[in-house]
Amino acid sequence: MIRRVKEADRPVYLDMAKNFYSSESVYHNVPGRHFMDTFDELMRSDSYAIGYIMEYETNVAGYALLAKTFSQEAGGMVLWIDELYVMPEYRCYGLGYEFFAYLKSNLHDNVKRIRLEVEDSNKKAISLYKRLGFEDLPYSQMIEDL
Repeated sequence: MIRRVKEADRPVYLDMAKNFYSSESVYHNVPGRHFMDTFDELMRSDSYAIGYIMEYETNVAGYALLAKTFSQEAGGMVLWIDELYVMPEYRCYGLGYEFFAYLKSNLHDNVKRIRLEVEDSNKKAISLYKRLGFEDLPYSQMIEDL
């Protein structure tokens, strides 16, 4: 089951986010305060971010964090899948595939693109994303933290 994150999910969300950022699926750790600030934003509105909880047999099994942006190149709204995390004990149960099916069946007409990033070493995730129709972008990304 896929559902929107709710206040009661705060402890499990924070634990999963910490585990995600401690895994080899991410480039670097982030300060713990960022997890709390993100959850607070998810509870405040869905203007910038949307959080989902994935459940398997009534147990929380993972989460997804989406960010919203507008792209002239895409011709409208872009949903950026900022994080998609499935707890190790629930991997290989099709939860990632189920999440994308849920997401696509619940998109609004103004969403023109879904975008994500993945570490090159995360071969299972890359394989899933390609089976779902995602393509590599020929862009390099650059950031400046402020």
